[in-house]
Amino acid sequence: MKNGKGLIFLICAVIIVAVFAAITALTPGQVDGETYAPAVYSTIWALLPPVIAIALALITKEVYSSLFVGIVAGALLYANGNLELMLSTMLFNEEGGMITKLADSWNVGILVFLVILGIMVALMNKVGGSAAFGKWASEHIHTRGGAMFATMALGVLIFVDDYFNCLTVGSVMRPVTDRHNVSRAKLAYLIDATAAPICIIAPVSSWAAAVTSSVPDDSEINGFTMFLNTIPYNFYALGTLVMMLVLIFTRFDFGSMKTHELNAIAGDLFTTKERPYGDVKDEEGMPNGAVIDLVLPIIVLIVCSIIGMVYTGGFFDGVDFVTAFADADASMGLVYGSLITLLITFCFYMVRGVMSFKEFTDCIPEGFKAMVSPILILTMAWTLSGMTGLLGAKYYVHDIVDSSAGAVQMFLPFIVFWVAVFLAFSTGTSWGTFAILIPIVCNVFGTSDSYQMLVISIAACLSGAVCGDHCSPISDTTIMASAGAHCDHVNHVSTQLPYALTCAAVASVGYLLAGVLGCVTEGALAIIAAPVTLVLLVIVLLVIRAMVGYSKENI
Repeated sequence: MKNGKGLIFLICAVIIVAVFAAITALTPGQVDGETYAPAVYSTIWALLPPVIAIALALITKEVYSSLFVGIVAGALLYANGNLELMLSTMLFNEEGGMITKLADSWNVGILVFLVILGIMVALMNKVGGSAAFGKWASEHIHTRGGAMFATMALGVLIFVDDYFNCLTVGSVMRPVTDRHNVSRAKLAYLIDATAAPICIIAPVSSWAAAVTSSVPDDSEINGFTMFLNTIPYNFYALGTLVMMLVLIFTRFDFGSMKTHELNAIAGDLFTTKERPYGDVKDEEGMPNGAVIDLVLPIIVLIVCSIIGMVYTGGFFDGVDFVTAFADADASMGLVYGSLITLLITFCFYMVRGVMSFKEFTDCIPEGFKAMVSPILILTMAWTLSGMTGLLGAKYYVHDIVDSSAGAVQMFLPFIVFWVAVFLAFSTGTSWGTFAILIPIVCNVFGTSDSYQMLVISIAACLSGAVCGDHCSPISDTTIMASAGAHCDHVNHVSTQLPYALTCAAVASVGYLLAGVLGCVTEGALAIIAAPVTLVLLVIVLLVIRAMVGYSKENI
């Protein structure tokens, strides 16, 4: 089987090289002094590298090699086939090279945050906090449905940041869901489906800051106020939360997730032979570990993360809280918050006498090792996104949307939603999609022509970005959800995709309705689209349940 995958990969690589040779032979590009333009700049070919990476990941089940081939493909396209320029671009380009991405302070901050979280998880396991919580949960959670609902509830409560959400919920709830035979794929879905959706509708989150900062500086629109107004129209995020509740309490699954869940009920949590950390048993920890050893660090981390973000936004220099959060540097704030939490946690454990200094230092490399895989994937995903940016993909998308906006204003929310889905899926970044599409939508509607349609269209952009982020194998949030659940990444993507697409299809119908009502009634009745969309989603799910059946063991 391994040889078969290798042969498939080799054949795909040869085909890719041949196609690229043909493409780059068409024109040598343009060089004018220090200005360089690749032959495929701002064309449909600019989207080819992420498409290649995603296709290879799904075919070969090999994430690292697939991402690397996508990066090489993007560098080859940018270099017009020049191998020397390709290597220089891939590694050292000032806008998209791998070394440059790793030198970026924002990216490094995220990596440091991940490492600290890994250390925190190792500490909580070492002192027995996770084991104590597992015992507490076993006394209070008696069903599979209860375990899944508790996972969702914890994900909703941790609304500050999606990275923090994914890793924390995974480490806390994994022993509980394992005990109730919930598949790792289902756990990864529950983590992923609460992380980004709850962050994109929570005013106090790093995502709110990202959306606010994406509004053009020369616009008269108040970015934070606009974000608040988009919450009722974020059909995909709201629909995903509703969808989880329906799946949990009506006891059914569909697509490949159903196979994973049936196998988990029979005792196989992984289904496939790929089982990350499958041979690693959860730490039993110290015998005197208590629930407080898990709960207190998490509470402190939430509080310190919020304080850290508003600190970077100037809150302690006299800026009001809302403005400070909107202007916050999420990466820096999360590093501040997590580092302070780590110090507080160490002192707390030392005072309680559940950990020695030697045990604390032993957890540092353990936490780092646990994060090596997601750090590697994130680094390559960032680089692949950089290659796509060098090829002008965002300008290609901009031209498509901008050229059609004026004639089909009524359908713009629907169009923006699917463009955002495609862009986020291709690039693996929701925040990048915000930065590209939000200024376009603001320019289309202006500030006073139709504020309600502007809000609906911005909401469609946010909703589509989260959807594309969910579907994409190269999305950082998707990667973090797999890491948090200790689930094979390809298994997580393939099982989550039918759920995400179902919710996306219903959400797109909602944006059609909202666009029509927004134009015809000047926005007066557009809000009706929200409850209609959610009711339609429930009906669709009940129809699917009637078709695929359900399992009495699920709850």
